[in-house]
Amino acid sequence: MAVVGDGAVGLCAILAARRLGAERIVALSRYPQRQAVARAFGAADVVAERGRAAVAAVRDLTGGRGAPHVLQCVGTQESLETAIHSARRGGWVGFVGVPHVTDPKPIGDLIGRSVGLCGSGAWVRHYLPDLLDDVLAGTLDASPVFDLELPLEQAAEGYAAMDERRAIKVLLRP
Repeated sequence: MAVVGDGAVGLCAILAARRLGAERIVALSRYPQRQAVARAFGAADVVAERGRAAVAAVRDLTGGRGAPHVLQCVGTQESLETAIHSARRGGWVGFVGVPHVTDPKPIGDLIGRSVGLCGSGAWVRHYLPDLLDDVLAGTLDASPVFDLELPLEQAAEGYAAMDERRAIKVLLRP
């Protein structure tokens, strides 16, 4: 499978894919620090390119076919198009949240390539008991996603750090 996006959602998607038994995970990531976390979480390959070059790289890594499953974890028009074209014919693209799509062209691409699209919000309450048990047992560790810790009074700085890609996710302490 391929994961488009290297923010907290994309990195946790890699961790979840590994947990669920994905045989091979390709992370689309442009930042070395995030690439390291992606590899630690289970990504076998990293693609640093974007757009058409990223699609070509994913296809090269999958013998020209594309990935059977692609998770779009960014929410932009470009990331959705990259995900759709990185999927093999008959594959699936999943997304979390609401993508910011301004051009309906990707819908035609889905149909033309027989690619399925599904997504929703994250139903955390459904998965929380099992995940919490694994975190407490030490078999699941997503802590590398929190790479900056700040006092609550500096929340604005935390958002700026994430926006400027100086942090993946900020942990605010009271």
